[in-house]
Amino acid sequence: MSVITDVEKWGNNHRPGFLDIFRIALGVFITYKGLYFITHMHELEMTTDGINLYFAGMTLEHYIVFAHICAGPMIAFGLFTRIACLIQIPILIGAVFMVNAPKGFLSIGQHMELWLSIVVLVGLVTFMVFGAGRYSIDAKRRKEMHIAEHS
Repeated sequence: MSVITDVEKWGNNHRPGFLDIFRIALGVFITYKGLYFITHMHELEMTTDGINLYFAGMTLEHYIVFAHICAGPMIAFGLFTRIACLIQIPILIGAVFMVNAPKGFLSIGQHMELWLSIVVLVGLVTFMVFGAGRYSIDAKRRKEMHIAEHS
């Protein structure tokens, strides 16, 4: 546990300020994608058609939608950011390597989804290390815990 605590402390102390804006934009975008998948479920179904293990495809579709809609706002507001990013990372690894990479880097017809997936994946990993930042609910909770410990 001390390694995780050390990484968390290091990330909180060495965090650039502009990442707060990027965190909010990332959370809003992930929420948007979750809502997009709900309204265009057939596209998500076509993506998971290759999985022929009983209800695995349908389960994966519902996990993706649920994770995007729940974790997106959590990332945007900075609430349990590291946990929310951890939930999203497997989805984005699948999006980068299994869905978008076979289409190619410069597939204009796909609106360059691979680049966008890579940016989101890098953002999620960044917030796993650096945390939510100064303008977040996590920071407010940390301050309250620090005050409670010293009272």
